[in-house]
Amino acid sequence: MAGSQDFIADPRNDKVELYLNGDFVPRDKAMVSVFDAGWILGDGIWEGLRNHGGRLAFMERHLDRLFMGATAIDLDIGLTRDEVRKALEDTLEHNGMTGEDGVHVRLMITRGLKKTPNQDPRHTIGGPTVVIVPEYKPASPEILKTGLTLFTSAIRCCRADMFDMRLNTHSRLNLIMALTQAIKAGADEALMLDDRGFVASCNATNFFIVRHGKVMTSTGANCFNGITRANMIELCEQLGIPCAERDFSLAQVYDADEVFVTGSFGGLTPVAMVDGRKIRQIMGPVSTRLREAYIDYAKTAE
Repeated sequence: MAGSQDFIADPRNDKVELYLNGDFVPRDKAMVSVFDAGWILGDGIWEGLRNHGGRLAFMERHLDRLFMGATAIDLDIGLTRDEVRKALEDTLEHNGMTGEDGVHVRLMITRGLKKTPNQDPRHTIGGPTVVIVPEYKPASPEILKTGLTLFTSAIRCCRADMFDMRLNTHSRLNLIMALTQAIKAGADEALMLDDRGFVASCNATNFFIVRHGKVMTSTGANCFNGITRANMIELCEQLGIPCAERDFSLAQVYDADEVFVTGSFGGLTPVAMVDGRKIRQIMGPVSTRLREAYIDYAKTAE
């Protein structure tokens, strides 16, 4: 089994140096305190970016989401937007990764050190912890042929007033539990419903179906604020493919002609089976057209 995050291992990653609070450190020396708020509570935000066309694609959109999330959880990043951008670019340059495709970057920012293990942010000492992990990490091409197998988890995506899925926070235990259910059921990833029983999201990606040539995805109220999701919706409009953000049921998923998930890591990844029901086409005509358009778009779009 392999999920949408499956990748090709690259031995060059052993020598890559990580950014840690302004310094570059070897992979085996990149450590944070057990009193860090991210370790204690999952108190932080993150972004995953990928090189396309030799550059980090959709940088400004990622920065928009990063700073929105920081504001929402009242986290002072301690860096300006320009400084975050420069840190990302400097990290790639330091490791000789500038201009290469297949590079994935994980930016993680936590609230920083705490006096003691507890929830209270007033017990934070000093500034945030900022980590940038660059890796040679191309997505596995095999999944494009086989497609993902999904299992609908009993764990639901929360309403925004309970836990806002649209914030890229480090708190991911509910999603990990959903994924664990799916793995135990013999699937690759979990499909998750919202509190009303409509399809919302997968545990790590956004979810789309294609029926009768029309693309559908959830309303966006109970799923990740996916940058690739937004790009797919934008590409549908550009290509003249009907696309609706709306409520839809599992029955409509089972009856879909094509199913795919999206994320910054894999772009568009096809789905072959949901809850034991085979999808009619893996990488059908609509999925293929959108994936090809996305690859070209990612190389040039800001």
